[in-house]
Amino acid sequence: MRELPRELSADELAPLFSGRTRLVDELAARDNPLVIAEEVALALPEEDRFAALAAHPRIGERSPEQHGGDTDVLAELARLNEEYERRFGFAFVVFVDGRPREKLLPVLRERLGRTRDQELETGLRELCRIARSRWTRTT
Repeated sequence: MRELPRELSADELAPLFSGRTRLVDELAARDNPLVIAEEVALALPEEDRFAALAAHPRIGERSPEQHGGDTDVLAELARLNEEYERRFGFAFVVFVDGRPREKLLPVLRERLGRTRDQELETGLRELCRIARSRWTRTT
């Protein structure tokens, strides 16, 4: 497992955060970007927080962390994703951490009952966990 770096460029950070956003640019300008990522993400203007979440693929779409799944689970994830995005106005982000997709359904259902502010904070924290995990897993 790799240690968290003291410095990373925007080009190095972008794949960790699923794209180049203001969050990535802000982190590239600072020391210990993956250590302070949550603090920086939560301090961004709302539109930039939304953009950071929007860069991440939807649960059920292909990403390196998501594997397999049957069509019923995929259909339910798609339905709940749409409901989540209608309710909150931004994408659902969760640190999958190797869990099968069916294990994400109760997480998504539970988070649908939360407030918008809670979900915006949770989504950004999850995005940062994903980025740190991606860094430590690469060789």
